[in-house]
Amino acid sequence: MNRNAIIAAASAYARDGALAGDLKRLVAHRSISQSEGTPEALMNYLADEMVPMLAGLGYESGIFANPRENGAPLLIASRIEGDDLPTVLTYGHGDVCNGEASRWRKGLEPFSLIIEGDKLFGRGTADNKIQHLINIKALEHVIKGRGSLGFNSKIVIEMAEETGSYGLREFFAQQKEALAADVLIASDGPRLTVDTPTMFMGSRGGLPFDLVVNLRDGDHHSGNFGGLLADPVIILSHAIASIVDARGQIQVPEWRPTSLTDDIRLALKDLPPRRHDLDWGETDLTPSERVFGWNSLAVLAISSGNIAAPQNAIAGSARARCQLRFVVGTDIDDILPALRRHLDAHGFSMVEVREAKEEPFKATRFPPDHPWVRFVERSIAASSGKSPHVLPNLAGSLPNDAFTDILGVPTIWIPHSHAECGQHGPNEHALLSIAEEGMRVMTALFLDIADNGGKPDAIA
Repeated sequence: MNRNAIIAAASAYARDGALAGDLKRLVAHRSISQSEGTPEALMNYLADEMVPMLAGLGYESGIFANPRENGAPLLIASRIEGDDLPTVLTYGHGDVCNGEASRWRKGLEPFSLIIEGDKLFGRGTADNKIQHLINIKALEHVIKGRGSLGFNSKIVIEMAEETGSYGLREFFAQQKEALAADVLIASDGPRLTVDTPTMFMGSRGGLPFDLVVNLRDGDHHSGNFGGLLADPVIILSHAIASIVDARGQIQVPEWRPTSLTDDIRLALKDLPPRRHDLDWGETDLTPSERVFGWNSLAVLAISSGNIAAPQNAIAGSARARCQLRFVVGTDIDDILPALRRHLDAHGFSMVEVREAKEEPFKATRFPPDHPWVRFVERSIAASSGKSPHVLPNLAGSLPNDAFTDILGVPTIWIPHSHAECGQHGPNEHALLSIAEEGMRVMTALFLDIADNGGKPDAIA
């Protein structure tokens, strides 16, 4: 088959329903790595779906135990066509967040694929099952259309990304030779806008932690003890208010990055802003600078008493799960020590700072002028007819540091989702229109890599 016929077939795979059929099977796996999940479901996704899918394309696959105790399994698949050919590594995660079925709207279920117009609903549709499915199927169309890829391909699938990629870094250190490659080209996260492809070369870091105020055992009558016993909820609220002001601006000096340099500002200058509140975030930053070039604190959950049935009592304790999203230039090892110093300086020594059990993600960026970045940018522009949005880093977090710091490869991410996809919440969905364009873009990119001998020089 010629190039145009291969790309047309890839487009038809998405447009004519075959992609939805494959995705339906993947979504049906309750491959949850959080509290609702089971180890068996994580293994089944790899053994029952990924291994046979890749075996049909000539890949040799192995499923490996996580190097950390109670960690989820991982898969490495390889198709080696020649020792003198370049090697492209790609990545996906088959694990998903808790289904939280009760929060989905009527007519939707987290582990059943429901199609409504352009929307494909189901847990994992956007994050990340459709994304690695698109990339694997793009490789398939090249193999079936030409009889070979024209380069070596390695694929790693993990099952613990939603819990901080638990054990992934140790696994990469053990399997460094098996994962050796010239470049990582993978997909996760959202596009900046629905109608234009996006690429990014890193991600903000993510560090979860708990703030705990534990004053006494048990609750005490709010009438008999009101005004006598300190209220842990009020103390915790004021502690949080010392960390960020009323519009969410960071007040911990060490958490305010110095890496929003002129070149990063220039890269973010002409990006269309995501939906945002006008009175939220740093006052002297643009919306794009706030989300891609700055740090932000989120209070993910707060707990004290029983909000469904409140009692007339002063609680004995209060706890908040918080998360700092941070950019390159923030010292990950000093984030919690800096917070401890800040709370002590503001009179909150009674507020305990606890590390969360989930793994943190480091912040990473890769140079946007790297030859591989420019190669991929030109390929996407040619196949889509649009200049892609090029971001220095994703606003969310990924285990990108495992690729850059351990494997030492350039990292390029091409997301096949969109910002309003509902990932990590109810009604998660992908868009078929993005999936169809993703099939065309990725198939064309793999063809370009083969046609250029895997060298990031100009595309003819």
